[in-house]
Amino acid sequence: MDDQNKNLIFATVLSFIVILGWFVLFPPQETETLSEPPLQTTDANASEAVVPANAGSASIPAEDSASSTEALDTAPRIAVETARIAGSISLLGGRVDDLYLKDYNTTIEEDAPTVRLLSPAGSTDAYYALYGWAPGAGISPDQVPGPSTLWSLSDGETLSVDAPVTLTWDNEAGQVFSRTISIDENYMFKIDQTITNSAENSVSLAPYGLIARHGIPSDAQNFFILHEGLVTMNNGELLETAWDDIPDLDVVNGVPSKRIDGVTNGWIGFTGHYFMTNLIPDPAQPTRLTVKYLPRTEIFQTEAVMPTQVVASGQAATVSTQLFAGAKEWEILRAYEAQGVYKFIDSIDWGWFFFLTKPIFWVLHHLNLLIGNMGVAIIGLTLLIKALLFPLAYKSYVSMAKMKELQPQMEKLKKDAGDDRQKLQQGMMELYKREKVNPAAGCLPILMQIPIFFSLYKVIFVTLELRHAPFFGPFQDLSAPDPTSIYNLYGLLPWGAPEAGTVLALVFIGILPLLLGISMFLQQKLNPAPTDPTQQMIFAWMPWVFMFMLGGFASGLVVYWIANNTITFTQQYLIMRSQGYKPDILGNIKGSMKLGRKGDPK
Repeated sequence: MDDQNKNLIFATVLSFIVILGWFVLFPPQETETLSEPPLQTTDANASEAVVPANAGSASIPAEDSASSTEALDTAPRIAVETARIAGSISLLGGRVDDLYLKDYNTTIEEDAPTVRLLSPAGSTDAYYALYGWAPGAGISPDQVPGPSTLWSLSDGETLSVDAPVTLTWDNEAGQVFSRTISIDENYMFKIDQTITNSAENSVSLAPYGLIARHGIPSDAQNFFILHEGLVTMNNGELLETAWDDIPDLDVVNGVPSKRIDGVTNGWIGFTGHYFMTNLIPDPAQPTRLTVKYLPRTEIFQTEAVMPTQVVASGQAATVSTQLFAGAKEWEILRAYEAQGVYKFIDSIDWGWFFFLTKPIFWVLHHLNLLIGNMGVAIIGLTLLIKALLFPLAYKSYVSMAKMKELQPQMEKLKKDAGDDRQKLQQGMMELYKREKVNPAAGCLPILMQIPIFFSLYKVIFVTLELRHAPFFGPFQDLSAPDPTSIYNLYGLLPWGAPEAGTVLALVFIGILPLLLGISMFLQQKLNPAPTDPTQQMIFAWMPWVFMFMLGGFASGLVVYWIANNTITFTQQYLIMRSQGYKPDILGNIKGSMKLGRKGDPK
């Protein structure tokens, strides 16, 4: 086996192993979701989040029904209505617990329901934010507002942009609490908590905010490449803890928890695939950030406790915080980061290859804005990547062409060396040095493509901008696998395609995986089939193995791979022609078919 063929075999096997490993470790996304967790409807403490330490023990009675409608009817509510969100705020606890994202639907179907982000206690997947005060000196737990406090609406009617609402509560012990809630045109709430002290003594108390999630979300992907669960920014350090790992935290005061004191430039919350909720305290104030898991009730909870306020008689104190509840849109997160939310863009799971995923997404995003079609933008991104790597590819293809020209001399060296392997190796090295040929150059483009491929896969899977992004025809969601299938002859037969993520869907592939296999096959046929039987087998099976392996991946990634193969084919063909070698594609295809029928060539 000559050195050129060895290098080709090495590159092929290496690429196959990497893709196979990726396929095993990171299997294609399944459309099925986890089953819904059971509702917590036991005692009062079993249905509600726990207020921070030293903040009292008041809680709301458990809801009797799993119905969202009945949960919403348990207390007076204030409507929330903007161009992008709709919902309501409960006056019981003043909690933000009912929120819909108008711009997003659960599926691409026209009648699909709107995405619901927050739900009240007593409903399926209860998820809410609430605020209060932790008591200190001069005030008792029952004299501060908490989860069970019934507030009064003192100002405003409907919460909307430029139309805040104000809630008030009088503890009848000399302190009046008020909470003004405002919202911008996107997903950011501002909460101003005020205490006015008319008692003769001063009081000490600490404002807090918390987010509670009852059970692991029923729509959790549970996918290795994607982070879902806790996301925290601690003075520039991003901390992520998956849902399954939170119950394994160190036990503090009887519950698994982790506490970070003195955080400035920080935030904490829960993130899903495309949506998240975060507590954002004043970056100038040292804040205590905590995550805890309540095992008896299966409640996940994050807390942000601000510095203690000492309010003298006749004085008032106000503390302002923010609450993000919405979609992880790149442009929106960047805007909030520019407004002072420290490194908010890192709430998107960029992964280990962030130095590649971030610029790749930036280019892809702006190409999409320019072109108006994400599929075409992916093809444009492929062209840019290939143009960037062209100098390396050119050297590689030229080297491969020169290797073909050296075949007669290499065969002569083999004949002269006989069984003397050392003499053959020395002769080969002298030949490469004299002719200025690098036998390993053919591997470099493949090696460069591997991290780019992984990074693009990450971008397509985790970024919201790829969610439900259409291409053309049946390809209306580039983040999902190809919806077409050979099973129903691509819609010609009167039955549907196998469900994505199943074995049948993996076997009965769609149009895009088929084009992928064909493009790899044609690229392979730029060169004659190797005469070695082992090489023949590897090269013959590789396009079709890759076709089935990548068939269940996001269709946007398959579009990239098809475009990459097509551009590579064109580049290699033109470079080979420029070096005086005319590829006989049709002849190579016929030759491989003859070899397949006859076995080993003589």
